[in-house]
Amino acid sequence: MVNIRSLDPSASPLDYYGSELRRLREEAGLNQQQLGDVVFCTASLIGQIETAKKVPTREFSERLDAALMTGGLFSRLVGLVLKSQLPTWFQQYAEMEAKAAYISTYQAQLVYGLLQTEEYARAMLSVDHPDRLDEMVAARMERQRILEREHPPVVCVVLDEAVLHRELGGTEIMRSQLAHLLGWLAHPWVQLQVLPFEAGQHTGLLGSFTLLRFESDPDIFYTESYDSGHMTANSHAIRERSVGYARLQATALSREDSAALIARVMEERYGHQPGPAVA
Repeated sequence: MVNIRSLDPSASPLDYYGSELRRLREEAGLNQQQLGDVVFCTASLIGQIETAKKVPTREFSERLDAALMTGGLFSRLVGLVLKSQLPTWFQQYAEMEAKAAYISTYQAQLVYGLLQTEEYARAMLSVDHPDRLDEMVAARMERQRILEREHPPVVCVVLDEAVLHRELGGTEIMRSQLAHLLGWLAHPWVQLQVLPFEAGQHTGLLGSFTLLRFESDPDIFYTESYDSGHMTANSHAIRERSVGYARLQATALSREDSAALIARVMEERYGHQPGPAVA
């Protein structure tokens, strides 16, 4: 039976997306099965998205735009939809991250979200969000699109060596993730360094943190706990953490030595020689 559940388009970005999909599909004179055949999916999936029970992907949205000739409407809407799937407490940070000209982050436990592979993100998010895993992973991948812009932010990342050794999802996923990090080392706007175990005590021992700098807005210092985030533009905090971050960068391995360590961990811990995949 066709699902004809009514929607309130103002309830959420997902509801608005679903209502627009239904409206434009009906205007085109297509039923759910017919549209599904055109965009290579089932009628059931069309129905679930129209009734806000399923979150659309960017690829699905691009196919919709082509099929319904919407001028890119769904490709624009899907960004809002996926952003709304992030935890409420994290959404404000994600918005600021997307506007930042410079991102400087120290990560003590995990690969920074912008540099995670989809499989690594899925393994990490499955711990606390098994019921919303697809949506959370899609939102994480959408967040990374800022690195694909014509003018991406400058991103400086210091990873604690522990991040390389903490196995998430198995050896295959970790091999892929470390290879992904090696790929970012050649990116002109990404500076990636590893803080080795030998560094001993350092200014990042209290935990991960991120500094955001903007072209015309005040800098922001961000930290998070288990289920909440904290942002501040307090000048004293910014000054203190900026000096702390400079010290972390000075203590961390150089770009070249960081690459060598990542490659060594790939080989010794995850049993893989770094290099391009062979088809």
